[in-house]
Amino acid sequence: MKGNVIVGQSGGPTAVINSSLAGVFKTAKERGANMIYGMQHGIQGFLNGQIVNLADHIKNNLDIELLKRTPSSFLGSCRYKLPDVSENKQVYEDIFAKLNELEIAYFFYIGGNDSMDTIHKLSDYGKSINSPIRFMGVPKTIDNDLAATDHTPGFGSAAKYIASITKEVIRDGLVYDVNSVTVLEIMGRNAGWLTGAAALARGEDCEGPDMILLPEIPFDPKAFIERVKELQKTKRSVIIAVSEGIRLANGKYACEMESVAGHVDAFGHRSLSGTGRILADLVSSEVGCKARAIEFSTLQRCASHIVSRVDVTEAFQVGTAAVAAAMAGETGKMITLDRVSESPYHCNTGIFDIAEIANVEKKVPMEWIDAENYYVTQEFVNYCRPLIQAELTPVMVEGLPRHLTLETD
Repeated sequence: MKGNVIVGQSGGPTAVINSSLAGVFKTAKERGANMIYGMQHGIQGFLNGQIVNLADHIKNNLDIELLKRTPSSFLGSCRYKLPDVSENKQVYEDIFAKLNELEIAYFFYIGGNDSMDTIHKLSDYGKSINSPIRFMGVPKTIDNDLAATDHTPGFGSAAKYIASITKEVIRDGLVYDVNSVTVLEIMGRNAGWLTGAAALARGEDCEGPDMILLPEIPFDPKAFIERVKELQKTKRSVIIAVSEGIRLANGKYACEMESVAGHVDAFGHRSLSGTGRILADLVSSEVGCKARAIEFSTLQRCASHIVSRVDVTEAFQVGTAAVAAAMAGETGKMITLDRVSESPYHCNTGIFDIAEIANVEKKVPMEWIDAENYYVTQEFVNYCRPLIQAELTPVMVEGLPRHLTLETD
């Protein structure tokens, strides 16, 4: 590789986002990159001069293996939205001046929808000034809502965690001989992939959740309560999996049934936490039984002790493929995972134009949702099942997993 490499991570982390970073670093190093820089806290940190030489922090193969097993974003993250060039050209001039100063030839950004928007804008501006720098997007998001790819690294491990905890909560709900309702609040603003993964808990030893509420289907409070009452005629413990982003028929989020002003980030996304509690309160008041909410929150994206080996492997592969594609001359593209076969399961990597991915949300197909029975179909389960297979054992030290940390001055 002629020239230097820079890589960053952006948006919410996943349990395997650092495996993609390991893939970029290891492949770039093996292919002869002069310097491999890391931006701390994404493009925002880059603008602030927060740049490290990754070779100073990832020194050997053991570090690579620890990095694969380390949750959160090794380089830190940000939720910084690049303005349009027409609004603030100076930002782009500053970014490209810094890239040129570092002699960057290859720019990799690991992230989801908003991160792909960043790659789109940078690659377009680079083309407009005839910059030779190549910009590549490396997919990640537990939400699984990126277009063009069969699934995203990060989703499989989050799904594995959700299904595992759902099974355990279902067992716990049977302890006491009293009627109860437990609402599991799962991440998912506009797409219900993660919440649907709770259905994986169903098997020979577990009935699975009794209801699955997805944002793709409008939420009807009255019909919901009637369904709970019907279930309680035959079950003493009812388990409900709900996406934090379910909406009423009028378009308002269910969590807005209470007039609480939530935090809004740089991309205009409102904090949706509290949906589970509101539904549990609704059940308590309308049904008159014990009801509680369990918010999975950040646990579903940082549980590296229960990652899917398939997920770790594919996360590494997309990082590797991004370097190979950039070396082959590609820019303004994102790496995709393309499912080749179901049994045995196999995915290849591909590349796709970032302009057709940025800011496009992939939702659960309506034909995979059983709206009448508040559930997902077997096709949804078949799609998810291969993604949660096998495990990657943590490196344990004194009874706890060891992680790789970024030591800076």
